[in-house]
Amino acid sequence: MNDKMTLIQHAIEKYEREEELVEKLKNILSEKDIQRNLDTLIGTQRVRRIGPEILQNNHSHTELPNLPERLKPLLEKI
Repeated sequence: MNDKMTLIQHAIEKYEREEELVEKLKNILSEKDIQRNLDTLIGTQRVRRIGPEILQNNHSHTELPNLPERLKPLLEKI
């Protein structure tokens, strides 16, 4: 899994609402990157949609990947 996907998964732990998540991540990633990685995470069942607005890590399907040290400052920034 790449760093962008890992960062997005950890950001989902902070912000479940998709609209809020995308707004926060726009400071770090392009909206196209965010949407592409969300689609991949949903398609691989690492993340699931709960209703039209809520995203949730699928803990029953996969474990949340460890956040590399180099990404921790970015996660704290959002």
